[in-house]
Amino acid sequence: MTDFAAIILAAGKGTRMKSDLHKVLHPIAGKPMLMHLLDSFGELSPRRTVVVVGDKREQLDEALADRDITTALQEPQHGTAHAALQAREPLEGFTGNILVCFGDCPMVKAETVTRLTAALEGGAKVAVLGFRPDDPLQYGRVIADTDGTVRKMVEFKDASEEERACDLCNSGLIVAHSDDMWPLLDGVSNDNAQGEYYLPDVATGAIARGDTVKVVETDPAEVAGINSRAELAAAEAQWQSFKREEAMAGGATLKAPETVFFSWDTELGKDVVVEPNVVFGPGVKVADGTHIKSFSHLEGATLASGVQVGPFARLRPGAVLEEDSFIGNFVEMKEATLGKGAKASHLSYIGDATVGEGANIGAGTITCNYDGYFKYHTTIGERAFIGSNSALVAPVTIGPDSIVAAGSTVSRDVGAGELRMVRAEQMVKQGWADRFHDTMKKKKAAAKAKE
Repeated sequence: MTDFAAIILAAGKGTRMKSDLHKVLHPIAGKPMLMHLLDSFGELSPRRTVVVVGDKREQLDEALADRDITTALQEPQHGTAHAALQAREPLEGFTGNILVCFGDCPMVKAETVTRLTAALEGGAKVAVLGFRPDDPLQYGRVIADTDGTVRKMVEFKDASEEERACDLCNSGLIVAHSDDMWPLLDGVSNDNAQGEYYLPDVATGAIARGDTVKVVETDPAEVAGINSRAELAAAEAQWQSFKREEAMAGGATLKAPETVFFSWDTELGKDVVVEPNVVFGPGVKVADGTHIKSFSHLEGATLASGVQVGPFARLRPGAVLEEDSFIGNFVEMKEATLGKGAKASHLSYIGDATVGEGANIGAGTITCNYDGYFKYHTTIGERAFIGSNSALVAPVTIGPDSIVAAGSTVSRDVGAGELRMVRAEQMVKQGWADRFHDTMKKKKAAAKAKE
C-alpha cells in the first residue's frame, strides 16, 4: 500500500464565527472539529500530518502539542494552493500520496479518503472529492464525464452560466502522489477574479498536461464546511443523529432519540434503556442492561450491568457504579464508587467515597469531603445503613453492617455492626408554643389597630 500523508488547511481567520477561539477548535460532541478529522485520518495511519496555520496559531500549537503533528505557517495568505505549498518543507523526503483538505470539514471519513486514493491506483494522477448539494450556492464546480473523468474545475466566480448550472460541486479535498502534487502546486497561477492561488487548479494543471483527473462523489453531509455558529449547530445535530442511529443499531433503546445527546466517546452496551432528556458528557461507559432515566447528566462515569440511574441524577467524573447499584433522583456522585447492589435513592451527595456492596444511603446524606483546602475520603462498609439527613465528615470510615441514625453528623469512625446516633438532647417546654402564638397575635392586632 502506498504511503499516505495529510495536509490540513486551517490558516483562515474564521471571522463569521465571531469568536476568540480558532474556528477548527470549536467542538462537536465535546471534541474540537479538527480532532474529529485527525482521528478519522488516523485510521489510515498517515506517515506524516501537517496542519497549515495562520491566525491564532498559538491555539493550534497548544491543542496539537501531544500529537505527532507538524504545523506550518502561511503568512501572508494568498489562497488555498499557496497554503498547501507551506507544507512542502515539513514533508520533505516523503514519497507517497498526499491529501489536502480543509480543517473545518470534520465529518470526512477514512473510507472516503481510501476511495480517493484508489482512484490514483486506478490510473488517475489527481483525484478530487465532489458532492451534489440541494443548493449548489457558490461552490466551485466540477465538470466531468459520466465515468468521473474531470474535464474542468472552476471556481463559482470564474464560472460561466452553463458551468454554474452543473450541480457537481468541489468539496476541496484533493489527492495526488507527491511526485505530482508539488509540481502541480508550483504551476498554479493567480490569474483569476480574486487574484489568489486556488487549490482546484492542481487538477486544472494536471488536465492541461494531459493527465487523467477523476472525481469521486460523496454525501453532501460528509463534506459540509463549518463557517458560522449556525453551521456548527447543524453539524452537531448531524453528528448526534448519526450517533443515535449507531446506538440503537448496537442494541440500545432510546425512548425519545431526538432528546438524547451523546459525547464523541460515549460507549453503550446492549439492552441499555435511555429515557428522554439524558445528556452524556465525555468519558461515559455504560455496560449491558443498564437503565438511565430522564433528565440525568453523566460525565466521566462508568456503569456496570444492571445499574439504574435517575431520574434527575448527576454523575460527575470518577463516578463508578458497580453491578445492580442504584442512583435515584437528585443524587450527585463524583470520584466515588457505589458497590454492587448499593443504593442512594434520592437527595444525596456522594463525593470522594467508597460505598460497599449492599449499603443503603438515606435521603439527604452528604459526604463532607472538602475543608476549603483539601479533599478527604469517606469509606462506607458493606451493608451499612446511613439514615436520612446524615452528614459524614471525611476522613471517616463507616464499618460493615453498621447503622448511622437519621440526622447524625459523624466525624469519627463507626465500627462494624455499631449504631451511631449523634443528636442534640430533645428539650420539651409544655405550652410554650401556645403562649408564643397568643403573644404574637396580640402584637399583630395592636399594630393593625394603629394603622
